[in-house]
Amino acid sequence: MLESIWPLLRQHWPIALTLLTFAYFAKNRFTHGLEKYPGPFLASLTDWWRFFDVLGRRPDITHIRLHRELGDIVRLGPNVLSFADPNALKTIYGLNRGFLKTGFYTVQIPMSKGEWLPSLFSTTDESYHAALRRSVNSAFSMSALVQYEPLVDDTTEKFLDQTEALYSSTNAVCDFAQWLQFYAFDVIGQITYSKRHGFVDRNEDVDGIISYLGKMFSYVAPIGQIPMLDLFLLKNPILGLLDKYGIFTLGGSPTVAFARAHVTERVAEMESRKAIGKCADEKSMVRRGDLLSMFLKAKEDRPDFFDDRRLLVMANSMATAGSETTAITLSALFYYCLKNPRCYNKLVAELDTAVRDGTIENRPTRLVTWTESQKLPYLDACVKEAFRLHPAAGLPLERVVPPQGAEICGKHIPGGTIVGCNAWVIHRRPEIFGSDVDVYRPERWIEAGAEKKKEMDGCMIQFGMGARTCIGKNVSLLEVYKLVPSFLRRFEVNLANPAQEWKLHNAWFVKQLNFHTTFKPRRGNATAAA
Repeated sequence: MLESIWPLLRQHWPIALTLLTFAYFAKNRFTHGLEKYPGPFLASLTDWWRFFDVLGRRPDITHIRLHRELGDIVRLGPNVLSFADPNALKTIYGLNRGFLKTGFYTVQIPMSKGEWLPSLFSTTDESYHAALRRSVNSAFSMSALVQYEPLVDDTTEKFLDQTEALYSSTNAVCDFAQWLQFYAFDVIGQITYSKRHGFVDRNEDVDGIISYLGKMFSYVAPIGQIPMLDLFLLKNPILGLLDKYGIFTLGGSPTVAFARAHVTERVAEMESRKAIGKCADEKSMVRRGDLLSMFLKAKEDRPDFFDDRRLLVMANSMATAGSETTAITLSALFYYCLKNPRCYNKLVAELDTAVRDGTIENRPTRLVTWTESQKLPYLDACVKEAFRLHPAAGLPLERVVPPQGAEICGKHIPGGTIVGCNAWVIHRRPEIFGSDVDVYRPERWIEAGAEKKKEMDGCMIQFGMGARTCIGKNVSLLEVYKLVPSFLRRFEVNLANPAQEWKLHNAWFVKQLNFHTTFKPRRGNATAAA
Protein backbone atom coordinates (compact mmCIF):
# COMPACT_ATOMS: atom_id res chain seq x y z
CA MET A 1 0.00 0.00 0.00
CA LEU A 2 2.69 2.46 1.09
CA GLU A 3 4.81 1.49 -1.92
CA SER A 4 1.98 2.48 -4.25
CA ILE A 5 1.19 5.79 -2.45
CA TRP A 6 4.75 7.02 -1.99
CA PRO A 7 5.44 7.69 -5.71
CA LEU A 8 2.19 9.69 -5.91
CA LEU A 9 3.12 11.77 -2.87
CA ARG A 10 6.56 12.48 -4.33
CA GLN A 11 5.07 13.46 -7.64
CA HIS A 12 2.23 15.61 -6.21
CA TRP A 13 3.75 16.76 -2.92
CA PRO A 14 2.64 20.42 -3.29
CA ILE A 15 -0.99 19.31 -3.54
CA ALA A 16 -0.58 16.86 -0.63
CA LEU A 17 1.05 19.54 1.52
CA THR A 18 -1.72 22.02 0.70
CA LEU A 19 -4.40 19.48 1.62
CA LEU A 20 -2.67 18.62 4.91
CA THR A 21 -2.32 22.29 5.80
CA PHE A 22 -5.96 22.95 4.97
CA ALA A 23 -7.01 19.94 7.08
CA TYR A 24 -4.90 21.16 10.02
CA PHE A 25 -6.41 24.65 9.94
CA ALA A 26 -9.93 23.26 9.49
CA LYS A 27 -9.41 21.00 12.51
CA ASN A 28 -8.26 23.98 14.60
CA ARG A 29 -11.18 26.13 13.55
CA PHE A 30 -14.03 23.64 13.84
CA THR A 31 -13.20 20.84 16.31
CA HIS A 32 -13.02 22.87 19.55
CA GLY A 33 -16.66 23.97 19.49
CA LEU A 34 -15.73 27.66 19.49
CA GLU A 35 -16.51 28.60 15.88
CA LYS A 36 -19.57 30.62 16.92
CA TYR A 37 -17.46 33.13 18.86
CA PRO A 38 -16.12 36.19 17.00
CA GLY A 39 -12.45 36.95 16.67
CA PRO A 40 -9.71 37.45 14.10
CA PHE A 41 -10.01 34.77 11.41
CA LEU A 42 -6.32 33.82 11.65
CA ALA A 43 -6.65 33.43 15.43
CA SER A 44 -9.23 30.66 14.88
CA LEU A 45 -6.73 28.77 12.72
CA THR A 46 -3.50 28.93 14.71
CA ASP A 47 -1.94 30.12 17.97
CA TRP A 48 0.78 31.75 15.89
CA TRP A 49 -1.61 34.70 15.57
CA ARG A 50 -1.40 35.17 19.35
CA PHE A 51 2.35 34.65 19.26
CA PHE A 52 2.96 37.46 16.79
CA ASP A 53 0.42 39.78 18.41
CA VAL A 54 2.21 39.43 21.76
CA LEU A 55 5.58 39.73 20.03
CA GLY A 56 4.43 43.16 18.86
CA ARG A 57 4.52 44.18 22.57
CA ARG A 58 1.08 45.82 22.77
CA PRO A 59 -1.46 42.96 22.93
CA ASP A 60 -3.36 44.98 25.55
CA ILE A 61 -4.37 47.43 22.81
CA THR A 62 -5.43 44.53 20.58
CA HIS A 63 -7.60 42.99 23.31
CA ILE A 64 -9.28 46.28 24.25
CA ARG A 65 -10.05 47.00 20.58
CA LEU A 66 -11.36 43.50 19.83
CA HIS A 67 -13.71 43.47 22.80
CA ARG A 68 -15.04 46.95 22.00
CA GLU A 69 -15.66 45.90 18.40
CA LEU A 70 -16.81 42.28 18.84
CA GLY A 71 -18.33 42.02 22.31
CA ASP A 72 -17.76 40.32 25.65
CA ILE A 73 -16.41 37.00 24.32
CA VAL A 74 -13.60 37.00 21.75
CA ARG A 75 -11.77 34.03 20.28
CA LEU A 76 -8.02 34.64 20.51
CA GLY A 77 -6.87 31.18 19.42
CA PRO A 78 -8.18 27.85 18.14
CA ASN A 79 -8.90 26.87 21.76
CA VAL A 80 -8.75 30.25 23.53
CA LEU A 81 -11.52 32.62 24.62
CA SER A 82 -11.10 36.04 26.22
CA PHE A 83 -13.91 37.39 28.43
CA ALA A 84 -14.63 41.07 29.03
CA ASP A 85 -17.79 40.63 31.12
CA PRO A 86 -16.97 41.13 34.85
CA ASN A 87 -19.51 38.38 35.62
CA ALA A 88 -16.95 35.91 34.28
CA LEU A 89 -14.49 36.69 37.06
CA LYS A 90 -16.06 34.66 39.86
CA THR A 91 -16.66 31.70 37.57
CA ILE A 92 -13.13 31.54 36.20
CA TYR A 93 -11.15 32.61 39.27
CA GLY A 94 -13.49 31.79 42.15
CA LEU A 95 -12.57 29.35 44.91
CA ASN A 96 -12.95 25.63 44.19
CA ARG A 97 -14.12 26.16 40.62
CA GLY A 98 -11.65 23.69 39.15
CA PHE A 99 -10.11 26.10 36.63
CA LEU A 100 -6.37 25.34 36.57
CA LYS A 101 -3.54 27.53 35.32
CA THR A 102 -2.34 26.84 31.78
CA GLY A 103 1.01 26.01 30.22
CA PHE A 104 1.60 29.75 29.86
CA TYR A 105 2.69 29.76 33.50
CA THR A 106 5.03 26.75 33.26
CA VAL A 107 7.10 28.69 30.74
CA GLN A 108 7.86 31.09 33.62
CA ILE A 109 9.26 28.40 35.91
CA PRO A 110 13.00 29.01 36.38
CA MET A 111 15.54 26.21 36.25
CA SER A 112 18.57 25.65 38.42
CA LYS A 113 21.04 22.81 37.84
CA GLY A 114 18.59 21.07 35.53
CA GLU A 115 15.70 21.22 38.00
CA TRP A 116 12.45 23.12 37.60
CA LEU A 117 11.65 25.47 40.50
CA PRO A 118 7.86 26.00 40.40
CA SER A 119 6.69 28.88 42.57
CA LEU A 120 3.34 29.86 44.06
CA PHE A 121 2.79 31.96 40.95
CA SER A 122 3.96 29.58 38.23
CA THR A 123 2.84 26.15 39.42
CA THR A 124 -0.21 24.56 37.78
CA ASP A 125 -0.50 21.95 40.55
CA GLU A 126 -3.24 23.13 42.92
CA SER A 127 -2.32 20.73 45.74
CA TYR A 128 1.31 21.87 45.60
CA HIS A 129 0.18 25.49 45.55
CA ALA A 130 -2.10 24.99 48.55
CA ALA A 131 0.61 23.24 50.58
CA LEU A 132 3.26 25.84 49.74
CA ARG A 133 0.90 28.72 50.48
CA ARG A 134 -0.06 27.24 53.86
CA SER A 135 3.63 27.03 54.74
CA VAL A 136 4.31 30.73 54.19
CA ASN A 137 0.92 32.45 54.45
CA SER A 138 1.59 34.05 57.83
CA ALA A 139 4.67 35.80 56.43
CA PHE A 140 2.47 37.83 54.07
CA SER A 141 -0.47 38.70 56.32
CA MET A 142 -1.49 42.28 57.04
CA SER A 143 -0.35 41.83 60.62
CA ALA A 144 3.14 40.95 59.37
CA LEU A 145 3.41 44.40 57.77
CA VAL A 146 4.28 45.86 61.17
CA GLN A 147 7.58 43.97 61.30
CA TYR A 148 8.49 44.78 57.68
CA GLU A 149 7.84 48.51 57.90
CA PRO A 150 11.20 49.41 59.52
CA LEU A 151 12.93 47.49 56.72
CA VAL A 152 10.99 49.48 54.11
CA ASP A 153 11.81 52.71 55.95
CA ASP A 154 15.53 51.96 55.85
CA THR A 155 15.56 51.62 52.06
CA THR A 156 13.10 54.47 51.50
CA GLU A 157 15.25 56.89 53.49
CA LYS A 158 18.29 55.83 51.48
CA PHE A 159 16.32 56.23 48.25
CA LEU A 160 15.25 59.76 49.16
CA ASP A 161 18.81 60.72 50.10
CA GLN A 162 20.18 59.29 46.86
CA THR A 163 17.51 61.08 44.85
CA GLU A 164 18.69 64.34 46.36
CA ALA A 165 22.38 63.56 45.89
CA LEU A 166 22.15 62.22 42.32
CA TYR A 167 19.32 64.26 40.82
CA SER A 168 17.79 67.04 42.90
CA SER A 169 21.03 68.76 43.89
CA THR A 170 22.55 68.38 40.42
CA ASN A 171 19.45 69.18 38.31
CA ALA A 172 20.10 65.94 36.44
CA VAL A 173 17.33 64.25 34.46
CA CYS A 174 16.20 60.95 35.98
CA ASP A 175 14.96 57.84 34.19
CA PHE A 176 12.23 57.62 36.81
CA ALA A 177 10.81 54.22 35.79
CA GLN A 178 14.26 52.66 36.14
CA TRP A 179 15.01 54.55 39.37
CA LEU A 180 11.75 53.32 40.90
CA GLN A 181 12.59 49.78 39.82
CA PHE A 182 15.94 50.09 41.59
CA TYR A 183 14.01 51.13 44.69
CA ALA A 184 11.52 48.25 44.45
CA PHE A 185 14.30 45.69 44.07
CA ASP A 186 16.20 47.04 47.06
CA VAL A 187 13.07 47.06 49.23
CA ILE A 188 12.42 43.42 48.35
CA GLY A 189 16.03 42.59 49.19
CA GLN A 190 15.71 44.37 52.52
CA ILE A 191 12.39 42.71 53.36
CA THR A 192 13.57 39.27 52.28
CA TYR A 193 17.19 39.18 53.53
CA SER A 194 17.59 42.33 55.67
CA LYS A 195 20.07 43.43 52.97
CA ARG A 196 19.60 45.67 49.98
CA HIS A 197 20.76 44.37 46.62
CA GLY A 198 22.65 47.64 46.11
CA PHE A 199 20.72 49.10 43.17
CA VAL A 200 20.00 52.41 44.91
CA ASP A 201 23.41 52.70 46.59
CA ARG A 202 25.29 52.11 43.32
CA ASN A 203 22.66 53.51 40.92
CA GLU A 204 23.18 50.57 38.60
CA ASP A 205 21.65 47.25 37.58
CA VAL A 206 23.41 44.97 40.05
CA ASP A 207 24.60 41.71 38.46
CA GLY A 208 22.42 42.50 35.45
CA ILE A 209 19.34 41.26 37.34
CA ILE A 210 16.89 43.79 35.85
CA SER A 211 18.28 43.25 32.36
CA TYR A 212 17.92 39.49 32.81
CA LEU A 213 14.32 39.78 33.99
CA GLY A 214 13.48 42.05 31.07
CA LYS A 215 14.80 39.47 28.63
CA MET A 216 13.08 36.65 30.51
CA PHE A 217 9.64 38.28 30.38
CA SER A 218 10.18 39.24 26.73
CA TYR A 219 10.75 35.52 26.10
CA VAL A 220 7.95 34.29 28.35
CA ALA A 221 5.18 36.44 26.87
CA PRO A 222 5.24 35.20 23.25
CA ILE A 223 6.55 31.69 23.94
CA GLY A 224 3.79 31.27 26.53
CA GLN A 225 1.23 31.50 23.74
CA ILE A 226 2.60 28.21 22.38
CA PRO A 227 4.13 26.62 25.52
CA MET A 228 5.42 23.57 23.65
CA LEU A 229 8.07 25.81 22.08
CA ASP A 230 9.70 26.16 25.50
CA LEU A 231 10.50 22.44 25.51
CA PHE A 232 12.55 22.95 22.35
CA LEU A 233 14.25 26.07 23.69
CA LEU A 234 15.13 26.95 27.31
CA LYS A 235 13.52 23.86 28.86
CA ASN A 236 14.93 21.48 26.32
CA PRO A 237 15.40 18.21 28.29
CA ILE A 238 18.84 17.68 26.75
CA LEU A 239 20.02 21.12 27.88
CA GLY A 240 18.53 20.44 31.31
CA LEU A 241 20.50 17.21 31.61
CA LEU A 242 23.73 18.91 30.54
CA ASP A 243 23.08 21.70 33.06
CA LYS A 244 22.39 19.21 35.85
CA TYR A 245 25.82 17.62 35.47
CA GLY A 246 27.64 20.90 34.85
CA ILE A 247 28.57 20.06 31.26
CA PHE A 248 26.81 23.05 29.73
CA THR A 249 24.75 25.90 31.10
CA LEU A 250 22.76 28.72 29.53
CA GLY A 251 24.06 31.04 32.22
CA GLY A 252 21.34 30.52 34.80
CA SER A 253 19.23 33.07 36.59
CA PRO A 254 21.07 35.78 38.54
CA THR A 255 18.05 36.04 40.85
CA VAL A 256 18.36 32.33 41.71
CA ALA A 257 22.10 32.75 42.28
CA PHE A 258 21.47 35.78 44.49
CA ALA A 259 18.80 33.96 46.49
CA ARG A 260 20.95 30.85 46.86
CA ALA A 261 23.90 32.90 48.13
CA HIS A 262 21.85 34.72 50.77
CA VAL A 263 20.05 31.58 51.94
CA THR A 264 23.41 29.81 52.27
CA GLU A 265 24.83 32.78 54.17
CA ARG A 266 21.90 32.85 56.62
CA VAL A 267 21.99 29.08 57.21
CA ALA A 268 25.75 29.25 57.80
CA GLU A 269 25.18 32.05 60.33
CA MET A 270 22.62 29.94 62.17
CA GLU A 271 24.96 26.94 62.22
CA SER A 272 27.74 29.16 63.54
CA ARG A 273 25.49 30.38 66.37
CA LYS A 274 24.70 26.78 67.26
CA ALA A 275 28.39 25.88 67.24
CA ILE A 276 29.26 28.53 69.81
CA GLY A 277 26.30 27.59 71.96
CA LYS A 278 24.01 30.50 71.13
CA CYS A 279 20.30 29.91 70.92
CA ALA A 280 18.97 29.01 67.46
CA ASP A 281 15.40 28.32 68.43
CA GLU A 282 12.26 29.65 66.76
CA LYS A 283 12.44 33.07 68.41
CA SER A 284 16.03 33.70 67.38
CA MET A 285 15.24 32.48 63.88
CA VAL A 286 12.71 35.25 63.30
CA ARG A 287 14.62 37.90 65.23
CA ARG A 288 15.40 39.92 62.11
CA GLY A 289 11.78 40.24 61.13
CA ASP A 290 12.52 39.56 57.46
CA LEU A 291 10.89 37.10 55.06
CA LEU A 292 13.84 34.73 54.98
CA SER A 293 13.57 34.24 58.74
CA MET A 294 9.88 33.42 58.28
CA PHE A 295 10.72 30.96 55.49
CA LEU A 296 13.31 29.29 57.71
CA LYS A 297 10.70 28.98 60.43
CA ALA A 298 8.37 27.33 57.91
CA LYS A 299 11.19 24.90 57.11
CA GLU A 300 11.48 24.05 60.79
CA ASP A 301 7.71 23.66 61.17
CA ARG A 302 7.16 21.53 58.04
CA PRO A 303 10.48 19.84 57.15
CA ASP A 304 8.64 17.05 55.32
CA PHE A 305 7.35 19.52 52.70
CA PHE A 306 9.18 22.84 52.99
CA ASP A 307 12.67 21.60 52.13
CA ASP A 308 15.76 23.49 50.92
CA ARG A 309 14.49 23.52 47.33
CA ARG A 310 11.20 25.18 48.28
CA LEU A 311 13.02 27.60 50.55
CA LEU A 312 15.04 28.66 47.48
CA VAL A 313 11.86 28.89 45.39
CA MET A 314 10.27 31.37 47.80
CA ALA A 315 13.42 33.44 48.19
CA ASN A 316 13.85 33.67 44.41
CA SER A 317 10.21 34.40 43.59
CA MET A 318 10.25 37.50 45.79
CA ALA A 319 12.67 39.20 43.40
CA THR A 320 11.25 38.10 40.07
CA ALA A 321 7.61 39.16 40.47
CA GLY A 322 7.50 41.26 43.64
CA SER A 323 9.74 44.08 42.48
CA GLU A 324 8.63 44.23 38.85
CA THR A 325 4.94 44.77 39.54
CA THR A 326 5.47 47.28 42.34
CA ALA A 327 7.82 49.40 40.22
CA ILE A 328 5.27 49.45 37.39
CA THR A 329 2.53 50.66 39.77
CA LEU A 330 4.73 53.38 41.23
CA SER A 331 5.71 54.61 37.77
CA ALA A 332 2.08 54.64 36.64
CA LEU A 333 0.92 56.66 39.65
CA PHE A 334 3.64 59.30 39.33
CA TYR A 335 3.24 59.53 35.53
CA TYR A 336 -0.53 59.97 35.54
CA CYS A 337 -0.37 62.54 38.32
CA LEU A 338 2.29 64.50 36.43
CA LYS A 339 0.28 64.31 33.22
CA ASN A 340 -2.73 65.59 35.18
CA PRO A 341 -1.41 68.53 37.23
CA ARG A 342 -4.79 68.94 38.92
CA CYS A 343 -4.38 65.49 40.47
CA TYR A 344 -0.76 66.13 41.40
CA ASN A 345 -1.56 69.43 43.12
CA LYS A 346 -4.54 67.97 44.92
CA LEU A 347 -2.46 65.07 46.25
CA VAL A 348 0.34 67.35 47.44
CA ALA A 349 -2.23 69.65 49.09
CA GLU A 350 -3.70 66.68 50.96
CA LEU A 351 -0.23 65.79 52.27
CA ASP A 352 0.50 69.35 53.36
CA THR A 353 -2.84 69.60 55.15
CA ALA A 354 -2.23 66.26 56.86
CA VAL A 355 1.10 67.54 58.18
CA ARG A 356 -0.48 70.75 59.47
CA ASP A 357 -3.34 69.00 61.28
CA GLY A 358 -1.10 66.30 62.74
CA THR A 359 -2.42 63.38 60.67
CA ILE A 360 1.15 62.95 59.43
CA GLU A 361 3.99 63.48 61.89
CA ASN A 362 6.50 66.01 60.58
CA ARG A 363 9.64 63.87 60.74
CA PRO A 364 13.01 65.23 59.53
CA THR A 365 13.19 62.31 57.09
CA ARG A 366 9.73 63.18 55.64
CA LEU A 367 8.81 59.48 55.89
CA VAL A 368 5.13 58.61 56.15
CA THR A 369 4.02 55.54 58.08
CA TRP A 370 1.62 52.90 56.80
CA THR A 371 -0.96 53.89 59.42
CA GLU A 372 -0.74 57.55 58.42
CA SER A 373 -1.08 56.72 54.73
CA GLN A 374 -4.37 54.94 55.39
CA LYS A 375 -5.89 58.24 56.55
CA LEU A 376 -5.30 59.96 53.20
CA PRO A 377 -8.38 59.44 50.98
CA TYR A 378 -7.04 61.18 47.88
CA LEU A 379 -3.79 59.20 48.02
CA ASP A 380 -5.88 56.03 48.24
CA ALA A 381 -7.92 57.15 45.23
CA CYS A 382 -4.76 57.92 43.23
CA VAL A 383 -3.30 54.48 43.99
CA LYS A 384 -6.49 52.66 43.03
CA GLU A 385 -6.84 54.68 39.83
CA ALA A 386 -3.24 53.79 38.88
CA PHE A 387 -4.04 50.11 39.49
CA ARG A 388 -7.15 50.49 37.35
CA LEU A 389 -5.69 52.30 34.37
CA HIS A 390 -2.30 50.55 34.34
CA PRO A 391 -2.42 47.07 35.92
CA ALA A 392 1.01 45.45 35.85
CA ALA A 393 -0.03 42.30 33.98
CA GLY A 394 -1.02 42.99 30.38
CA LEU A 395 -2.19 39.57 29.19
CA PRO A 396 -5.21 37.43 30.13
CA LEU A 397 -4.85 35.46 33.37
CA GLU A 398 -5.28 32.11 31.65
CA ARG A 399 -7.15 29.13 33.09
CA VAL A 400 -8.30 25.78 31.67
CA VAL A 401 -12.01 24.94 31.80
CA PRO A 402 -12.62 21.71 33.84
CA PRO A 403 -13.17 18.52 31.77
CA GLN A 404 -16.95 18.58 32.27
CA GLY A 405 -17.18 22.07 30.81
CA ALA A 406 -18.59 25.16 32.51
CA GLU A 407 -21.16 27.89 32.06
CA ILE A 408 -19.53 31.30 31.75
CA CYS A 409 -21.72 34.35 31.22
CA GLY A 410 -24.61 32.17 30.14
CA LYS A 411 -22.58 30.20 27.57
CA HIS A 412 -21.54 26.56 27.91
CA ILE A 413 -17.80 26.42 27.34
CA PRO A 414 -16.32 22.99 26.47
CA GLY A 415 -13.89 21.37 28.87
CA GLY A 416 -10.24 21.95 28.05
CA THR A 417 -10.86 25.43 26.59
CA ILE A 418 -8.36 28.09 27.66
CA VAL A 419 -10.25 31.07 29.07
CA GLY A 420 -9.22 34.26 30.80
CA CYS A 421 -9.75 37.94 31.50
CA ASN A 422 -7.27 40.73 30.79
CA ALA A 423 -7.18 43.37 33.52
CA TRP A 424 -6.59 46.02 30.85
CA VAL A 425 -10.01 45.10 29.44
CA ILE A 426 -11.95 44.47 32.67
CA HIS A 427 -10.68 47.69 34.29
CA ARG A 428 -12.15 49.69 31.42
CA ARG A 429 -15.77 48.54 31.67
CA PRO A 430 -17.89 51.73 31.48
CA GLU A 431 -20.86 50.24 33.34
CA ILE A 432 -18.54 49.58 36.29
CA PHE A 433 -16.12 52.50 36.26
CA GLY A 434 -17.97 55.21 34.32
CA SER A 435 -18.01 56.52 30.76
CA ASP A 436 -14.54 58.10 31.08
CA VAL A 437 -12.71 54.79 31.58
CA ASP A 438 -9.68 55.87 29.50
CA VAL A 439 -9.10 58.91 31.71
CA TYR A 440 -7.07 59.02 34.93
CA ARG A 441 -9.61 60.46 37.38
CA PRO A 442 -9.05 59.45 41.03
CA GLU A 443 -12.23 61.22 42.08
CA ARG A 444 -14.31 58.29 40.78
CA TRP A 445 -13.21 56.35 43.88
CA ILE A 446 -14.29 59.16 46.21
CA GLU A 447 -17.58 60.00 44.52
CA ALA A 448 -18.78 56.37 44.44
CA GLY A 449 -21.23 55.27 47.12
CA ALA A 450 -20.54 52.25 49.30
CA GLU A 451 -22.27 49.75 46.98
CA LYS A 452 -20.72 51.18 43.82
CA LYS A 453 -17.27 51.22 45.38
CA LYS A 454 -17.71 47.59 46.42
CA GLU A 455 -18.64 46.73 42.84
CA MET A 456 -15.60 48.58 41.51
CA ASP A 457 -13.26 46.90 44.00
CA GLY A 458 -14.70 43.51 43.03
CA CYS A 459 -13.69 44.05 39.40
CA MET A 460 -10.09 45.02 40.15
CA ILE A 461 -7.81 42.09 39.29
CA GLN A 462 -4.36 43.72 39.31
CA PHE A 463 -3.29 41.16 41.93
CA GLY A 464 -5.28 38.29 40.43
CA MET A 465 -8.32 36.82 42.13
CA GLY A 466 -9.43 33.87 44.23
CA ALA A 467 -7.04 31.26 45.59
CA ARG A 468 -4.30 32.41 43.21
CA THR A 469 -4.33 36.04 44.35
CA CYS A 470 -0.75 37.32 44.53
CA ILE A 471 0.59 36.38 47.97
CA GLY A 472 2.83 39.46 48.00
CA LYS A 473 -0.08 41.87 47.57
CA ASN A 474 0.24 43.37 51.06
CA VAL A 475 3.99 43.88 50.71
CA SER A 476 3.45 45.73 47.43
CA LEU A 477 0.75 47.92 48.96
CA LEU A 478 3.04 48.72 51.88
CA GLU A 479 5.72 49.99 49.48
CA VAL A 480 3.36 52.03 47.33
CA TYR A 481 1.40 53.69 50.14
CA LYS A 482 4.61 54.64 51.95
CA LEU A 483 6.88 55.78 49.13
CA VAL A 484 4.48 58.04 47.22
CA PRO A 485 3.62 60.41 50.09
CA SER A 486 7.17 60.30 51.47
CA PHE A 487 8.61 61.21 48.07
CA LEU A 488 6.12 64.01 47.41
CA ARG A 489 6.72 65.46 50.86
CA ARG A 490 10.41 65.79 50.09
CA PHE A 491 10.50 66.62 46.37
CA GLU A 492 8.65 68.56 43.73
CA VAL A 493 8.50 66.31 40.66
CA ASN A 494 8.32 67.56 37.07
CA LEU A 495 8.36 65.90 33.68
CA ALA A 496 11.64 66.56 31.88
CA ASN A 497 9.70 66.94 28.62
CA PRO A 498 5.99 67.54 29.34
CA ALA A 499 5.05 67.09 25.68
CA GLN A 500 6.61 63.63 25.44
CA GLU A 501 4.50 60.52 26.00
CA TRP A 502 6.00 57.44 27.55
CA LYS A 503 6.34 54.19 25.62
CA LEU A 504 4.85 50.95 26.95
CA HIS A 505 6.41 47.53 26.48
CA ASN A 506 3.98 44.68 27.19
CA ALA A 507 6.02 41.57 27.82
CA TRP A 508 3.49 39.99 30.23
CA PHE A 509 4.18 42.88 32.60
CA VAL A 510 3.62 46.29 31.00
CA LYS A 511 6.81 48.26 31.63
CA GLN A 512 7.18 51.97 31.03
CA LEU A 513 9.95 53.54 28.94
CA ASN A 514 10.85 57.19 28.20
CA PHE A 515 9.59 58.40 31.57
CA HIS A 516 12.09 61.12 32.48
CA THR A 517 11.72 63.58 35.34
CA THR A 518 13.49 66.26 37.32
CA PHE A 519 13.27 66.94 41.05
CA LYS A 520 13.41 69.99 43.30
CA PRO A 521 13.53 69.94 47.11
CA ARG A 522 10.34 70.99 48.93
CA ARG A 523 12.08 72.76 51.77
CA GLY A 524 9.13 74.83 52.91
CA ASN A 525 7.19 71.71 53.85
CA ALA A 526 9.74 70.77 56.51
CA THR A 527 8.30 73.29 58.92
CA ALA A 528 4.67 73.00 57.84
CA ALA A 529 3.71 71.56 61.19
CA ALA A 530 5.74 73.95 63.27
